Amino acid sequence: MTLVGESVRRTEDPRLITGKGTYVADVTLPGMLFMQVVRSPHAHANIKNINVSAATSSPGVVAVFTGADIADQLGSLPVGWVLDDMKQPPHPPLATDKVRTVGDAVAIVIADSYAAAVEAAEFVDVDYELLPVVVNSVEAQKPDAPQLHEEAPGNLAFTWEIEGGDWAEAVKNADVVIQQDIVNQRLIPNAIETRGVVADYNPGTNQITLWTSTQIPHLVRLLFSLVTGHPESKVRIIAPEVGGAFGSKLYLYAEEVIAGIVAKQLGRPVKWIETRQENYLATAHGRDHITSAEIAGNKDGEILGFNVVVNANLGAYLSTFAPLIPTILFGIMLQGVYKIPNIKCKVMGVLTNTTPVDAYRGAGRPEATYVLERMVDRFAQEIGRDPVAVRRKNMINSFRNGYEVPTGVMYDTGNYKGALNKALEIFDYKAFRAEQREARRNGRLLGVGWSTYIEICGIAPSAVAASLGAGAGLWESSTVRVHPTGSVSVYAGTAPSGQGHETVFGQMVSSALGVPMENIEVHHGDTDKQQFGTGSFGSRSLAVGGTALHMSLEKVVAKAKKIAAHQMGIPEKQVELVNGTFVVEDIPEKTMGFGEVAGEAYHAKDLPPGIEPGLEATSFFDPENFTWPFGAHVAVVEIDPDTGDVELKRYVGVDDVGNVINPMIVDGMVHGGVVQGIGQALWETAVYDDEGQLLSGSMLDYAIPVAKNLPSIETDRTVTPTKVNPLGAKGAGETGTIAASPAIVNACVDALKHLGVTHIDMPVTSEKVWRLLDAKNKAHPRRK
Repeated sequence: MTLVGESVRRTEDPRLITGKGTYVADVTLPGMLFMQVVRSPHAHANIKNINVSAATSSPGVVAVFTGADIADQLGSLPVGWVLDDMKQPPHPPLATDKVRTVGDAVAIVIADSYAAAVEAAEFVDVDYELLPVVVNSVEAQKPDAPQLHEEAPGNLAFTWEIEGGDWAEAVKNADVVIQQDIVNQRLIPNAIETRGVVADYNPGTNQITLWTSTQIPHLVRLLFSLVTGHPESKVRIIAPEVGGAFGSKLYLYAEEVIAGIVAKQLGRPVKWIETRQENYLATAHGRDHITSAEIAGNKDGEILGFNVVVNANLGAYLSTFAPLIPTILFGIMLQGVYKIPNIKCKVMGVLTNTTPVDAYRGAGRPEATYVLERMVDRFAQEIGRDPVAVRRKNMINSFRNGYEVPTGVMYDTGNYKGALNKALEIFDYKAFRAEQREARRNGRLLGVGWSTYIEICGIAPSAVAASLGAGAGLWESSTVRVHPTGSVSVYAGTAPSGQGHETVFGQMVSSALGVPMENIEVHHGDTDKQQFGTGSFGSRSLAVGGTALHMSLEKVVAKAKKIAAHQMGIPEKQVELVNGTFVVEDIPEKTMGFGEVAGEAYHAKDLPPGIEPGLEATSFFDPENFTWPFGAHVAVVEIDPDTGDVELKRYVGVDDVGNVINPMIVDGMVHGGVVQGIGQALWETAVYDDEGQLLSGSMLDYAIPVAKNLPSIETDRTVTPTKVNPLGAKGAGETGTIAASPAIVNACVDALKHLGVTHIDMPVTSEKVWRLLDAKNKAHPRRK
C-alpha cells in the first residue's frame, strides 16, 4: 500500500485551526523589550538632523538608536543575485544621510511595552530637506529625473538582454507586426501574517537567536552573519509557523538585522511585529513592468517572432533577489508553449522612490506569461482567427526527452496540446460561442479568455545558476532519522509557509518505509536542528526538497535491508520491504518488521560486517535542469454595459505538474494561485502619487479578492512526469497565479472586441471599463 497519490488530510491543520500553532507574535521571553521603527514620511529627502531627546525621556523607553549609532555594526543589506555590469547601491538597514522611499527606517525606539514604544516614536524629531521624487520607471530614466544613488547613474541598475533567432528577419517575413504597450501593475503581497522578529542574545555562548517569519532560515542566517559580522555558527534562526509568504518573506530585511544587533547590545530580548500599514510600506512589492511588446506573424496564424522591451521598476533599493525576477525568470519564459523561432528581450532595471520590488507568487513567470498570452490574443484578433486555433497551430508537439528553445533553455517534458484538449473537454467552447452570439443580440457582454502557459520551477543546477548571478547554491537537503522503536524524524531543508510539507513528506516516508503517519515527525525551520537548506520558493519544495528526502529514504531502506538480510540469514537480493515488513520471496515465515530492524540497528549486537550502528541518512540534491509545469486555463466573464462591472462567471484550470503526491493539496494550491491571479486581473494595484506617497496604503484602498466575487474554480490535470528528478514531480505552487491574469483579461477584451476594443490594462476595474464603453458609445452611438 502507498499513500503517495492520495488526498491525505493535512497533518498540520489540527494545531493551526485550533489556535495551537506558534507564530512569531506568540513568542514571549523573560525581560522582553519591544521595538518600534520610526519611518520616513517622505519619499526622497536628506536627513539634516535627528533629535531623540524627547523620545529617550519618554516613560518606559530603554533606548533609542539612529543609523549613526549602530552604523559600525551593520553593513549594507546584500543582494543575492548579481548580474554582469550591475550597479549595486548600498542599502543601509537604518538610513543615515538620506531616505529614498516612504517607509525608510530612520530610528529605532526600544521600550518595555509595545504601547510605550509606539508613543515614544512619535517624539523622534527628524529634520528633512525634501528632494525631487520619481516613481515611474520610464520617467526615472529621463536625463532630468531625480537621481536616487550616485552609484547608479540615470537610476539604471542594469540592462539585461537575451535573444534567440533573428527578430529583424521575422519582421521582414511577416504579414503583420503588432505593437502593444502593456502595463503589469505593482502588487502588494497580503500574507495573513505580517512579518515579525524576536531576537535574543546569550552572552555566555555569544549566540544570537532570531525567531522570524521567513521562507529561507539558513539563508537568513548566512546573510545576517555577512551584514553584522557575527559568526554564522553563533546565529540561530527559527522560523516557527509562517502564516503565508508568497515570496514576500524570501529576503533578509532591515528589521531582522537591527533587532539582532540591538538585542546583543542591550542584553535583553527584543520583539518587533509589523503592522499592516508597515507591511504595505516596508515589505517587498511585486511586478511593476511597463512593456512595449511586438509580435510578428502570418495571416494563416503562424507566429514568427516576439520582441519585448521592459522597464522593470525595482524600487528604491535592490532587494535580495530583485535582479533575478525581471531577467532570468522573465526572459527565458517568453517562448511559452509555442514554436516561436525568433525571440528578443531587453530589460532595464530601474530605481525609483518606491518600496523595493522582488519576487511575488510566480516571480517573473506571471509577467512573461501575461505579455505573451495577451499578444497571442492580439495577433489572433488582428488576423481574424480564433485564439484557440492560433494557439494550437503554434504549439510545440508532445515530447518526452527535452526540447531546446531559442532562448537557450531545455524544456524537460511537455504535452501542451493534451492540456488544451482536456480544457476543451471540460469547457464546451462551441456551445459558449453560440451563447455569446445570442447574448450580444440581447445586449449582454459575454467573453471567454484562454491562457496556455508554461513555467519554470526548481531553478538549477547550482553551477549554472551561479554563472547567471546566484550567490548561493540552489540544491536542497533532507535527513531521515529512524529511532530505535521504528518511528521516524525528518529534517527538511525546506521551510513551509502553509503549503503542507509535513503532510506530503510524511506520505513519502510512510509509503517508503511502511511506518504509520502518526509515527512520523517532520522538522523544519530551525538552523540548529536542520542541516543547511536553501528554503522554499519557486515551487521547488517537492521537486528539489522532496527528491532529497527520496534519496535519504532509499539510503535508509538499503541499510535496513542489509541488516534484515543478515539477521534472517538470507542473501540481501532476496529480501524486500513490503508495507513495513522485510519479507523473503518463497519463504513466508521469514519476516522482520521495520521497527524490529531499526531496534537491531541501534542495539548493534549483530550487525553485518562494515555496517555502522544507527539508521539515518542525509542527502543533498542538485537538479540537472529546471522543471517545466504547464497547463491551459479558461475564464468566462460578463460585463455590465451600464456600470462596466466585470463578473467572473466560470473558471476552468487544467494543469500538468508532473506526478502528484497529494491531489487535495495541489488543488488547494491551484485554487489559491488562481484567486491571486484574479485579484491582479480585476482589482489589485499599488498606486503612488507624484510625491511618492502610497495612496493604496491599506486594505481600505487596496482591493484584494473576496469569496463572494469568485465562482467555483474547476480544476483538472494531465500528467507528464519530468525526468529531471526520480519523483517525476514538476511543481504546483504558482501555476494558478501565472495562468489566471491573462485568461481573465483576454476574456474581458473578448467581451468587448466587437466594439473595437483590442486591449485593457490590469486591473480591469468597473471604472476603467465604464470609461472605455462610454467613449465607444459616444463615438459610435448605434453600437449602444
